Amino acid sequence: MARILLLLASKFIFLSILSSSSVIRCTQSDSNDDHDFIQSLDRGSVGLKKEKLSHFRIYWHDIVSGRNATSIQVVRPSNASGTGFGIINMIDNLLTLGPNLSSKLVGRAQGFYALSSQEEVGLLMSMNFAFTEGKYNGSTITVLGRNPVFNKVREMPVIGGSGLFRFARGYVQARTNALNLTTGDAIVEYTCYVMHY
Repeated sequence: MARILLLLASKFIFLSILSSSSVIRCTQSDSNDDHDFIQSLDRGSVGLKKEKLSHFRIYWHDIVSGRNATSIQVVRPSNASGTGFGIINMIDNLLTLGPNLSSKLVGRAQGFYALSSQEEVGLLMSMNFAFTEGKYNGSTITVLGRNPVFNKVREMPVIGGSGLFRFARGYVQARTNALNLTTGDAIVEYTCYVMHY
């Protein structure tokens, strides 16, 4: 009886080792497949041509007052702050060629800004410039960065884009053109430098 138990135990150990090695083999085989989902491509195979630098100037109209506001406060902070810390506004601001609202409309700035500083009036900007004019109609660039609004010039990075601005990178410089301290409405000049294909 002891011999039979010893023989069964030996077979059990042997089968356990075999099944463990097949599990290990499967796991190793699967781990090799984990890297097959990424592959290198030639730029030309996805229609990318020579990279170019585009420069343009547009005017951003932040209208927080009146019936046709393009910037709406969606979060009001629970504490009173001299810098507005915690306020968040969603925007669908007009982008025009000149500083007047009657200037040619070339797109919209869509996204949000949040007052993110306790020491100064500083914004976190997250927005897409969605263009609607000419060959750029349907193309976007994405701006994400810090905007200390009372600085004369504020620089923020362009972190991407779509359409004719695919693989975009670069920066924008914002300069306040007009600010109405009574209504809060503002016009900001954006000078953009964008590398794209």
